[in-house]
Amino acid sequence: MSSYGTLLFSHFHEKTHVDHPLYPITQPREEGYLKVSEIHTLFYAVYGNPNGIPVVVLHGGPGAGCNDSLSRFFDLNRWNVVMFDQRGAMRSEPFCCMEENSSQHSISDIETLRNYLGIQKWVVFGGSWGSTLALLYGQEHAEHCIGFILRGVFLGRKQDYLHVLYGMGKIFPEAHEPYLNFIPEEERDDLLSAYYRRIFDPNPDIHMTAARVFMRFDTICSTHLPNPVALENVIQNDRLILSMTRAFFHYSKHGFFIEPNQILSRMKRIAHLPAIIIHGRWDAIDLPEMAYSLYQSWNNSKLWMITQGGHSANDPAIAAALGTATDIFAKEIEQ
Repeated sequence: MSSYGTLLFSHFHEKTHVDHPLYPITQPREEGYLKVSEIHTLFYAVYGNPNGIPVVVLHGGPGAGCNDSLSRFFDLNRWNVVMFDQRGAMRSEPFCCMEENSSQHSISDIETLRNYLGIQKWVVFGGSWGSTLALLYGQEHAEHCIGFILRGVFLGRKQDYLHVLYGMGKIFPEAHEPYLNFIPEEERDDLLSAYYRRIFDPNPDIHMTAARVFMRFDTICSTHLPNPVALENVIQNDRLILSMTRAFFHYSKHGFFIEPNQILSRMKRIAHLPAIIIHGRWDAIDLPEMAYSLYQSWNNSKLWMITQGGHSANDPAIAAALGTATDIFAKEIEQ
């Protein structure tokens, strides 16, 4: 492997067109469950070449979980891809459990999984909340990181998660209206608490209705172009809706379990490592300002601002950029 950290990656590039065929979606070569505490057991899956470049894929949400479709960003002849569902998410057990569920627990779980699989160092790949977790993990365990591929950067500051609750409505007012009107007028000055109470209500009629309203709003805001098929796929998946909304409001209610501006203030810990940051110019969920602030704090980073992209990794231009980024990393590491 080359000394990848010495590459000059520190420049901004606005990509007006990205054309990269994605790889076939592949089933895992290994999957299982790993007990990480008395309460929690994580589902994990491993894809590709066992002798390939190790990479850990961190899903967003939090709560979205991983799935086989994420393998399409990697040439599995070159990569050893590790995915897992974070605490309480999707296939991990117990489902939707928010006890002992924090950023610090997830950082510890990544290390537990790395040690369990016998991996010394890996590339860290994450989108949205997954980019946040990737940065938090890297800042605690830089010695085990080769580099980072990040999409839809979210810094976890109060202004960032409050933007999801309030600010997206300035960009998607028609989607914001039913989300806002679902809450009685006297509670609208604190939408975080109002939705939190309902989504954690034990009555399924209450928590599923609130969760579905929020996820419809969030999903509409996530894509660059309207995608009614993707929207309906989300809205009909009760398990995904509950997993994502409970985790998002749990983490938001606790300030994502980090100090104010923690990520940017600790960038010296990983600024020597290479990173490709991919962000949609029209990302309404995680504003481009977050990606640019991160890039400015990262000496060895490259920022690709995708002019035909929003927040979702399923936007064609974002997906193509992710495939391009993994190929670039693999080529440089293999030299």
